[in-house]
Amino acid sequence: MFPTGFVWGAATSAYQIEGAVTADGRGTSVWDTFVSRPGSVVGGENADVAIDHYNRYRDDVRLMADLGLTAYRFSVSWPRIQPDGAGEINAKGLDFYKRLVDELLSYGIDPWVTLYHWDLPQALEDAGGWPARDTSKRFADFAAVVHDGLGDRVRNWSTVNEPWCAAFLGYASGEHAPGRREPAAAVRAAHHLNLAHGLAVQAMRAQRADSLIGGCVNLYAITPASDSEADRDAARRIDGLQNRFFLDALLTGAYPEDVLEDLREITDTGFIQDGDLGTIAAPIDMLLINYYSRFTVSGTPGGAQSAAAAPTDSGSPWVGSEHVGFVNGGRPVTAMGWEIDDSGLNELLVRLTREYPPIPLIISENGAAFEDELTADDRVHDPDRLAYIDAHLRTCHAAIEAGIPLQGYFAWSLMDNFEWAWGYDKRFGLVYVDYPTQRRILKDSALWYAETARHGGLLGPAE
Repeated sequence: MFPTGFVWGAATSAYQIEGAVTADGRGTSVWDTFVSRPGSVVGGENADVAIDHYNRYRDDVRLMADLGLTAYRFSVSWPRIQPDGAGEINAKGLDFYKRLVDELLSYGIDPWVTLYHWDLPQALEDAGGWPARDTSKRFADFAAVVHDGLGDRVRNWSTVNEPWCAAFLGYASGEHAPGRREPAAAVRAAHHLNLAHGLAVQAMRAQRADSLIGGCVNLYAITPASDSEADRDAARRIDGLQNRFFLDALLTGAYPEDVLEDLREITDTGFIQDGDLGTIAAPIDMLLINYYSRFTVSGTPGGAQSAAAAPTDSGSPWVGSEHVGFVNGGRPVTAMGWEIDDSGLNELLVRLTREYPPIPLIISENGAAFEDELTADDRVHDPDRLAYIDAHLRTCHAAIEAGIPLQGYFAWSLMDNFEWAWGYDKRFGLVYVDYPTQRRILKDSALWYAETARHGGLLGPAE
């Protein structure tokens, strides 16, 4: 059994599910632009319709209630609320989220709002994007708009989802929107995403003292492929850029010196202004953690490469450490080629409690893509996903028993959706979506997770 009050949730993001990209005054995002470029997305697919959540949200909320969820984590679309990223507010866009929140509350489901899940308004990208400092200020203004509009009925907030992805996949590798391959710009973007978090916390705190606000990072357990000096240095480098660059800034108010040294040949740090790190480390109420897999890395040339690969032609996101190879560690993998290792989650939770100031923790994303098929009896049997979630929940429970302040778990994702550069090729959902008809079908994992959530704990070994 999990503690009373443990949060049982599922998560989505606006661009991946909403569709309706031109409805009710929504502006253009960097992803709308990116998907229109040939070769950017598998199959040339886009999210113009996605799973039509914008029009079907009432049915989707009813489905969440059927699953026994106590919380739903979703993001708001910046261009739906501020089409140009600044200035005039699109009332119809904000009203959609008010209706969604009211619908959730009517079923007793707690809304958890993420302010940014990668859909930067194109107008702000045209003005420089995240490498430009001004974008951080525009984000704080946007956060204040949304918080003012929803803060009377939403208590739990997160600022920027996975800043590593937005910075290094968006501006270094080009795998994600806006598709730039500019390593120095990616480092600036990473800092400005961190700064945007801090400025947004300040803006929301000035409006309401009772909101619970957190930062959200995607963390990986990192293992060197061998005990060689080259492999241990590779692990240090990837841990630094993936984990410590963001954790240290948010929780200690400093960037790791070794990471700045790794980046010194790429860029100077003149964009880090006095007071920035104090702003970034403004007190938060919780840390949201997205965990999927472990990295096994090597700094030795010619090491075997992992099965995990980008879906499209893209560069390296590992600025300053492009020589590092990602090695198959011999574990089972998901359809994404990501190694399955729940022990890595425990490793991270223990590390957070040992190396950083105490803070409540939330698993805000955890899940897996597998090759789901709709059977003749209109079912989706997904034992691998069920086993994946079960194993990670058992790790969560053990961590709580060991005294780690873990307070909730959100499965990724509630429903199959547009999986960024993979298009509709990969399915993470608890709920299967038949894209031609938009029918929602509960997978076996959804039925199991519903029973688990209602019970407040794990009933027995996953089957």
